[in-house]
Amino acid sequence: MPDAAAPESRPFEADVAKLLHLMVHSVYSDRDVFLRELVSNAADACEKLRFEAIETPSLLGDDPKPRIVITADKEAGRLVVEDNGVGMSRDEMAEALGTIARSGTRAFMDRLETAQSKDGSKEGAQLIGQFGVGFYSVFMVADRVEVASRRAGSAEAALWASDGKGAFTITELDPAAAPARGTRVTLHLMEDARTYAERWMLERIVKEQSGHVPVPISLAEAGAEPEQIADGAALWARPKAEISKEEYADFYRGVAGQFDEPALVTHYRAEGRHEYVALAFTPSTPPFDLFDPDRKGRMKLYVRRVFITDDAELLPRWLRFVRGLVDSSDLPLNVSREMIQQSPVLAAIRKGLTNRVLGDLEKLAENEPETFAKVWEAFGPVIKEGIYEDYERQAQLLTLARFRSTASSDGFRTLKDYVADLKENQTAIYYLAGGNPDQLRSSPHLEGFAARGVEVLLLTDPVDSFWVTTAQGFEGKPFKSASQGAADLGAISAPDAADKPATETSPAVADLIAFAKTALGDAVSDVRASDRLTSSAVCLVAPDYGLDRQLEKILAASGQSARGGAKPILEINATHALVAALAEKGASDEAFRDDAVRLLFDEARILDGERPADPRAFSDRLARMLERALR
Repeated sequence: MPDAAAPESRPFEADVAKLLHLMVHSVYSDRDVFLRELVSNAADACEKLRFEAIETPSLLGDDPKPRIVITADKEAGRLVVEDNGVGMSRDEMAEALGTIARSGTRAFMDRLETAQSKDGSKEGAQLIGQFGVGFYSVFMVADRVEVASRRAGSAEAALWASDGKGAFTITELDPAAAPARGTRVTLHLMEDARTYAERWMLERIVKEQSGHVPVPISLAEAGAEPEQIADGAALWARPKAEISKEEYADFYRGVAGQFDEPALVTHYRAEGRHEYVALAFTPSTPPFDLFDPDRKGRMKLYVRRVFITDDAELLPRWLRFVRGLVDSSDLPLNVSREMIQQSPVLAAIRKGLTNRVLGDLEKLAENEPETFAKVWEAFGPVIKEGIYEDYERQAQLLTLARFRSTASSDGFRTLKDYVADLKENQTAIYYLAGGNPDQLRSSPHLEGFAARGVEVLLLTDPVDSFWVTTAQGFEGKPFKSASQGAADLGAISAPDAADKPATETSPAVADLIAFAKTALGDAVSDVRASDRLTSSAVCLVAPDYGLDRQLEKILAASGQSARGGAKPILEINATHALVAALAEKGASDEAFRDDAVRLLFDEARILDGERPADPRAFSDRLARMLERALR
């Protein structure tokens, strides 16, 4: 009697038809993938033959050049993919095609690795199939598939056939009806898949997904001679020294879908722990989808020249304008081959490629400043996203960044330039964020800085208001907004002492300021005399702690203003003639003084790019002030 505690081992049971249906319709989301899988299998077969022929040259016979031929018959609804590779015997077909997820390529790789371990060979096979399920994607488009194959060096041939519903047949095939060597896959297309027998459709898929496999591909329509549509060469696999500028430009236009010239080409081969080739182009003009809300990159991923996906995050989002590809030799794939695993290999490639592109941009900035200025003009707003998002590279990106400033009317300045020109006793890097450089240059917030010759960065991109809140400063100097908190300009001398802004506050103006605090109430957080104004009467600034004025506006516009938004501070120029006159004349007329204070506040809002809080009340006050002036 068996031991009741002993475990009982049983095999899994499966409905093969349902399993095959699930795999075909769930593993793959894009029907086009079937052709890529067939071409990949054909390329693998040619590569296997190349390796076997090293030991047995007679296998090549009088047909040594590998090829893949696709034949389409639109009228019959039939598509044929044929190769002259290693082929399969009857038993190999039963094992490879009759068992889901048993890959002949995987078995060949295992044998190859065993042989290499014995003879020390370091040459690797350029083989793609690893999981043995790619072939079954044909049942997404075909209701019957036939595979005729003859093993290289064999006189026998066999025919495998299935409707993809759980069963298949294998029969001997008359050698006269079989390929001389290799495999012929015939697809009887479903009614809704007959466009896959159209020449334009096949050419598009091959060029997009399989145009760089290391085997020439030809396409023929029924009764016509095959015409080569892919030459089996990959530009990125060639040495950089052998590729002309024109060839790079042509390839860039094809891979990027743009018509400009690349401003920068990054082409290198990484060897060692991870092997891959990267070919990346920095455009000279912005792509149309540069500010797509998804912020997706457009780098293509290949594995041994076979296209895998254009949806892999091979670069951070702040480099999404870069176009190109990575061809990996050892990146692991998931079972569908439509999405790569988030593996350490991918992370290493991403890090290496990002560092290389960033390094090449730094070299371009140093060696060709005019070219880099155009790149920055086009992509600076996107690169600055990295200052906010990529803390690891923040210092490097700040060094690379270029800015408009009050010290330059038409060109860019670097932070190194800024720090080199710091004034005596200047402890911060000042900036002003807003709409456009011309508008910012006329801002009253800059008057005190201009009087002392202090440079202010003019930040006009929305992302600027965010990265300055996280940046740790540059060379020990923090970033400080010219429209937030106290200007702290008292310690900085004007170039000419006579030009130093006056900061004395008369008793009458001090009384006006005290009245304004009471009259404006909750509309402001404070009213104070300003040391940043020289020619304007008033301005609004943000409190010392909290958000900058521009960031407040951005958040308010998107409905995300924190805690309803911090109340601004109204700064009054105590030495301004208008302020002094209002302070003196309004001392005995509280109604007049109230109108004057509120008009000053509305003036500050207008100078800050806002509308008066109450346009009708503003109009009435202005009318009363004009009437008083005319009496």
